[in-house]
Amino acid sequence: MHDPRKPHLIAANRILRYVRGTMEYGLLFPYGAKSEVYELICYSDSDWCGDRRSTSGYVFKFNDAAISWCTKKQPITALSSYEAEYIAGTFATFQALWLDSVIKELKCEVMKPLTLKIDNKSAISLAKNPVSHGKSKHIETRFHFIREQVTNGMIELHYCPTELQLVDGFTKAAKLDTFEFLRKKLGVF
Repeated sequence: MHDPRKPHLIAANRILRYVRGTMEYGLLFPYGAKSEVYELICYSDSDWCGDRRSTSGYVFKFNDAAISWCTKKQPITALSSYEAEYIAGTFATFQALWLDSVIKELKCEVMKPLTLKIDNKSAISLAKNPVSHGKSKHIETRFHFIREQVTNGMIELHYCPTELQLVDGFTKAAKLDTFEFLRKKLGVF
């Protein structure tokens, strides 16, 4: 930061207090759960218009433990909430296929198709519908990668109610009880 001010100091102190209070927390990975086939589940979400650019996020759970997560600004300005969710789902799809190949290298088998949970029904129907129409014509071609993977049977999209969407803690401000619920669901104890 080239010009820090008092609000920046206040925010930094708040973060340091949080870190000091959570030093004993860590990710819990289930022990002894051996299986022929493991489940890789992704939760994908976006915060549309929280800023000029939407914030995308995803969390991957492997054998019920969080193994990969990301939050970042989308490279383009989404014109609607379903478009922002669709783009977030595409980024999650890229990561899902990469994680699948890494897990395969570790000699583990992942249940197919890979599960991607999204809390926007319009984004799900856009990804499942291979026909381009007026509402999706302006979306850049590279973001239709998710549609291709759904058609190929590599990814299966499921609706996830907003209150069960684990990524909300990464993309939106949450009340304390919601934050605690999401933290526990992510396996952070």
